[in-house]
Amino acid sequence: MKDENKRTLYLKVRVSPEEMDAIKRKFQNSEMDTLSGFVRAMIFEGYIVQMDGNELQQIHKLASNIASSINQIAVRVNSTGNIYADDIAEIKDGVNKLWQPLNFLQTKILQLKH
Repeated sequence: MKDENKRTLYLKVRVSPEEMDAIKRKFQNSEMDTLSGFVRAMIFEGYIVQMDGNELQQIHKLASNIASSINQIAVRVNSTGNIYADDIAEIKDGVNKLWQPLNFLQTKILQLKH
């Protein structure tokens, strides 16, 4: 290692016992050799991800609506033996509404991989 790359400085950070436990768990799951190497990797290569809770609630609501519609249609099909084009259109509409925010979320997650 070149002299200019030697690690001669210390970075001191105070953490609570709970935070230290969480750091150690993440370190153990990382399969890295040293805690200091793990911390450096998190500092230089880690990500801070900010999620909008409203967007996640919207996705959850859309998925719940689709599940409810499917359940209602299943009950109707079981009792009448018929399935209607409007029922299928309703499910397709719900899936299309759900697909857009899920696709956006997937795009953002994939961008985190460099």
